[in-house]
Amino acid sequence: MTGFLADLVLQSQSLPRLFANLCDPYSLLPLVSRPPCFNKRPNATPPASTRGLYVGWVCALPVELAAAQEMLDEEHEGLEQDGHDTNIYSLGKVGQHNIVIACLPEGQTGTNSTAAVAVQIKSAFTSIRFSLIVGIGGGVPSEEVDMRLGDVVISRPLNVHGGVVQYDSGKATPSGFQRTGSLNTPPTILLNAVANLRANHFRGRSRLSEFLSKLNGLPGFAREAAGLDILFETEYNHEGGATCGKCNKDRLVSREPRVQEVVLHYGTVASGNQVMRDGAERDRVSTELGGVLCFEMEAAGLMNSFPCLVIRGICDYADSHKNKKWQPYAAGTAAACAKEVLSVIPPSEVAKADTVEETIKGAGGVSNKWNNHDSKIGEQVGTKTVQGNQSITL
Repeated sequence: MTGFLADLVLQSQSLPRLFANLCDPYSLLPLVSRPPCFNKRPNATPPASTRGLYVGWVCALPVELAAAQEMLDEEHEGLEQDGHDTNIYSLGKVGQHNIVIACLPEGQTGTNSTAAVAVQIKSAFTSIRFSLIVGIGGGVPSEEVDMRLGDVVISRPLNVHGGVVQYDSGKATPSGFQRTGSLNTPPTILLNAVANLRANHFRGRSRLSEFLSKLNGLPGFAREAAGLDILFETEYNHEGGATCGKCNKDRLVSREPRVQEVVLHYGTVASGNQVMRDGAERDRVSTELGGVLCFEMEAAGLMNSFPCLVIRGICDYADSHKNKKWQPYAAGTAAACAKEVLSVIPPSEVAKADTVEETIKGAGGVSNKWNNHDSKIGEQVGTKTVQGNQSITL
């Protein structure tokens, strides 16, 4: 009799699981045999409203948006928006984090467009804590930094800069162009995430390859589709055409082959409203700013009004030879890195963090630093983190 009762209890306990499985077609399929589209749950229940706890993810180009959407573990249906909100949001989850992705309107890149998108995100998602700016950028190769296409740059405080500097903001003076203003550093929760990410990589626990494999089903994002990684001498300009087929191969920079496919670099990002596509100008601006790792066109529009971290996949060398062949792969490496950053942030820490509005109000307005002035960055993050741009090999 005892055995019969035990079997009855076990069967009754399994019934809820059985009915749950019948209602959930994903759970009936072994993980290894599921079609790629079944690895996400597009109809998973999202937070009840835009008041839910969200993390922002901002991108500028459709190829960056596609890479971001592929990093979602779940995709949620859109929520009802205010009639004045022109953004189109992609909602979902990365791990346990609720994510809201917004992309700039087609053909409207730059700091002003980015700021406009951010204003609407803050208005729609009032409990949002911070954002990641994720996409492509033009790398700055140098003797100190072995920058390669597909590498990833993450902004961090360095010397007098908070991680991002707007290189084209300033005034003309008799002695030349003088840059003015300063930009905020990333919030502490994101700087802590970067520190933990770097520690994991030092210990050989990087998950970047794992997350990058989520793009395996999209051939256009493959490393092989990008072609050759070539770097020309700084002073040598492009000979014309969509590719470098006409360019003099004798002017190529000789570089040692590198075993590692992707390297993460940490340091200063230069942001502005114009595309940098001149090698000599690239190096001149970088030298003036104490050494930057990449150039891009959006971050300066967010840093003083939206706590954020910049993550850029290198798709060209910010010179006249730039083209779009490496953009998909670079967008993919940046998105995979962003997912890894989120993976080291405990959801409980996000819940305890101030909202964007609270952060700004606590700083006394967007013109002030929420992590103090650039000159005090060293006091906050420690002397070991501000001694130069750094790279970690995967």
